[in-house]
Amino acid sequence: MFAVVTILHYVVEYGTPSTETTDLQFGLTRHAIDRILFLLPVAYASYVFRLRWGMVALAVAALAMLPRAIFVSHQPTNALVETGAVLLVGGLVNLAFETYRRETESRQQVTLQLEAAQKELQSYAQALSSREKWLAAINAVFSSASQSLELQEVLNRATDKVMEVMEVDVAMIYLLDREAQELELHFYRGVSKEFAAGVDRLKIGEGFNGRVAQTGEPLLVADASTDPRLTREAVKQEGLQAQVIVPLKSKGEVVGTLGVAVRRPRQFSAEEVELLAAIGHEIGISLENARLYQQERLIAEQLRVSERNYRGLFEGANDAIWVHDLEGNVISANNATEGVTGYTVVELTRMNVASFLDDKGFDVAKEVRESLLQGEPLEQPYEQRVVKRDGTQAILRLTSSLVTTDGQPTGFQHIARDVTLERRMEDNLRFYVQQITQAQEEERKRIARELHDDTAQELIALSRRIDNIISTSTQISKRDSMRLEEARQQLDSILKGVRRFSQDLRPSVLDDLGLLAALEWLTSELQRHFGIAIGTAVIGVQRRFSLEAELLMFRIAQEALRNACKHAQASRAWVTVEFGDDKIILTVTDNGKGFELPKRLSDLASSGKLGLAGMEERARLLGGSLTLHSEPGKGATVTVEVPL
Repeated sequence: MFAVVTILHYVVEYGTPSTETTDLQFGLTRHAIDRILFLLPVAYASYVFRLRWGMVALAVAALAMLPRAIFVSHQPTNALVETGAVLLVGGLVNLAFETYRRETESRQQVTLQLEAAQKELQSYAQALSSREKWLAAINAVFSSASQSLELQEVLNRATDKVMEVMEVDVAMIYLLDREAQELELHFYRGVSKEFAAGVDRLKIGEGFNGRVAQTGEPLLVADASTDPRLTREAVKQEGLQAQVIVPLKSKGEVVGTLGVAVRRPRQFSAEEVELLAAIGHEIGISLENARLYQQERLIAEQLRVSERNYRGLFEGANDAIWVHDLEGNVISANNATEGVTGYTVVELTRMNVASFLDDKGFDVAKEVRESLLQGEPLEQPYEQRVVKRDGTQAILRLTSSLVTTDGQPTGFQHIARDVTLERRMEDNLRFYVQQITQAQEEERKRIARELHDDTAQELIALSRRIDNIISTSTQISKRDSMRLEEARQQLDSILKGVRRFSQDLRPSVLDDLGLLAALEWLTSELQRHFGIAIGTAVIGVQRRFSLEAELLMFRIAQEALRNACKHAQASRAWVTVEFGDDKIILTVTDNGKGFELPKRLSDLASSGKLGLAGMEERARLLGGSLTLHSEPGKGATVTVEVPL
């Protein structure tokens, strides 16, 4: 605009300098109008670029007009007056625009302050509304907890109120299983059943909820799908992002967790976390009260059912019967229980079963409990030792069963019979068997020594005499000499049989070098005599143990290998001896025809398998156990475990 106005001011047309014209336009000369046009760029600069640049534009306009007014104009005085007037008007225009702009900005600033004040008031109003809503939520949770002791009802009301106040998509409540040290999902909203099944149990310290249960502190998760603490892929598949988890506490202890989540990015405020923690604390107290109430109700129901169905049988049974809950507190007992424990029925109902169990008996009870709860097979009846009131020990033969109500386990029932005297008689019988076995081995040893020292030596001497007769006598006919040679050969065969019989009765290598050397001798003899391949292997650090134990182990291996050679029609057998830290394991395996096992090893004798029954008895004499595996056509395996 400066360029156009300046050109018009100095040039009439085609670049020719102008002269003053006498033509008037609105009472003004042509160049007076040109000077007025300089106000356009000045006004524009002031309006767009504010006062400073407006004054700069005014100065530039003065520089553009003054040369003509001073040097070119025929009426310089008028030209200077006009130029001054234009500059004055331009200055006033600049001041006017600046004043207008400042007033406008002042009004805008006031407007912004009013808007900010309005927003602040709205935020205060929202905060008050949120506080009111939160207080209402806490009050609703308190009310629901005080109105009902039903666990599901308390969880249902509390979860609905939490989701309403927190404006979340998902809410989940885990309860702590103290015995298993796991969190179990008891209630959830806003997630699929598949997701709930995928996260139904969490170990303490596992995932977000497990960490909260471990630390007892609230946890904020910005994005669960990318958090390194995530342990279950189901969370990603469900699309959960921002989460808040708080502990449920009762009496200062964590009893579960309460978590809320959304499927979008969100920043939970500290006030929201504080609110959720307060609700969680109240829910924790309510849950504990509801759990105690339900437990008492289940026990009462259990007693009622037991009273109705089994009272007559219970009271009149000759065997001791008692029932206790999942924690071991005795609920009821019959009169026969007094005889096996020494405590009255009234005293028993105030006791825990751990009171009359020693450490070993407590371990047995714990194993039985776990097997029944897990539905695992349990060999019954089993034996249990109890400490009676007078301090003596009694051996009971128990049959235990799980007591359930509405499909849920509530306790255990035990039927017991005192077999202390029977067990003592069995121990005495086992002692007599042990003595008989020792006497038998001693007799074997004596016979083997006599066969080796007397019979074998006499046979050797007789063989030498026949050799002398054959070699020195000249009066014996050739025919008689041949008969004598046959007799000598037969005598040598008898001598070998006597030696083998002597070794079978009591191999001297067992007394001299121990079990491993005796097994090597045994396998070598059986391979040579029966023609089957027998492999041996030793695992662990080799060592000697008592001669009696080595002898019984040798007899077990001898019987098992002879069965494989004589009866199983095996072509190959294996003997493995494994030395552990506290036990030795002997295993004999063959590829023979096998056989059908009885249901119990104690039935071996009645089925005619006396050798196998003897093996089991020898293992029991050593305080160990014998395991037998066999199927028709698949060979047999005998395993003996003996404590060192």
